[in-house]
Amino acid sequence: MNNVRKDHLLATLAKGVRYDGRSFQEYRPISIEYKISSKSAEGSARVKIGKTEVVAGVKLEIGEPYPDTPNEGTLMVNVELLPLSSPEFESGPPGIDAMELSRVVDRVLREGEALDFEKLCIESGKKMWIVIVDIYPINDDGNLFDAAALAALAALRDTHFPAVADEKVHYGKLTTTKLPLKHLPLSCTIVKTGDAFLADPSRVEREFEDARLTVGVLKDNMICALQKGGDAGLTPEEIHHMIALAQEKTQELRRLFP
Repeated sequence: MNNVRKDHLLATLAKGVRYDGRSFQEYRPISIEYKISSKSAEGSARVKIGKTEVVAGVKLEIGEPYPDTPNEGTLMVNVELLPLSSPEFESGPPGIDAMELSRVVDRVLREGEALDFEKLCIESGKKMWIVIVDIYPINDDGNLFDAAALAALAALRDTHFPAVADEKVHYGKLTTTKLPLKHLPLSCTIVKTGDAFLADPSRVEREFEDARLTVGVLKDNMICALQKGGDAGLTPEEIHHMIALAQEKTQELRRLFP
């Protein structure tokens, strides 16, 4: 049955048509909502790409800097693939898909220098802020990579430092000081299915993808991260083409963050 479904999808794409009527490089409608969990997080956001929905929250903790970066804070990204979001996800420890998703989002944010880590240092070698981003897909209708990255970045932009007094963090009492952001790295995922290159793949397009490339891009179109997925290989020409598409699409996504 899966072969029949894939053959039908390939035949449809060969005619230049996607199941939902979009062009090959067209995103579904995107919305971003901030401050959805103001009582339990220092920053939060919900992102919807079509029917795909992801929530991200940011918590701040004080810890001791790492020996090799005594003057910097740090970032941690966690993803929990909830069974309610897809029948393919199961309860329990993070699986391969959750680990890959968290690592890709972490890499885009870290290598894209979204945060000024030096400004997260409280006292050199002794105290730093740890920025913890928790990501929860609520509904997986395809393209969790881009939705999760957008949600994480939006939550970071929404984050304020909690009050600190007597060397204790007073959660629930936020200050007016926001996180020190340096850049706004965005990611775009392009999948190759047959001969078609598709942006913002739907669930069925992800299911039958041959290869996938998630590209992290900065404002000046500089590439900050790459993640290859899928079983099929890609030629250098195909990689360059997918990167060019991602650069073009991230310029459009950047309008979501005025």
